[in-house]
Amino acid sequence: QVQLVESGGGLVQAGGSLRLSCAASGRTFSTYGMGWFRQAPGKEREFVARISWSGGSTYYADSVKGRFTISRDNAENTVYLQMNSLRVEDTAVYYCAAQKDPFRVSDSQGYDYWGQGTQVTVSS
Repeated sequence: QVQLVESGGGLVQAGGSLRLSCAASGRTFSTYGMGWFRQAPGKEREFVARISWSGGSTYYADSVKGRFTISRDNAENTVYLQMNSLRVEDTAVYYCAAQKDPFRVSDSQGYDYWGQGTQVTVSS
């Protein structure tokens, strides 16, 4: 069992930056791949980024590639999402998720545990 708690969301102007954190409970955190997803009002949840259990492999949605960076600290049981050059269209609730098996890495149904989400609002 893994419990996830996101933090770091807020209101930022377009072009600005935010850093999201996701703190995980449980001694098995380092065995899970971790992902970030987001959901804007009226839209389906979409994949943002994913990092392997070791941190050695990362994968991004095309819409955030070059602007967002996912990282993790297994000693601190935390995964991060550094978001730079934010755009109005990045506005959404951001969720972190834990994935035991490294399949369907960009599909929300491939993830086993979810946090409650943190709101990111980018103003023009």
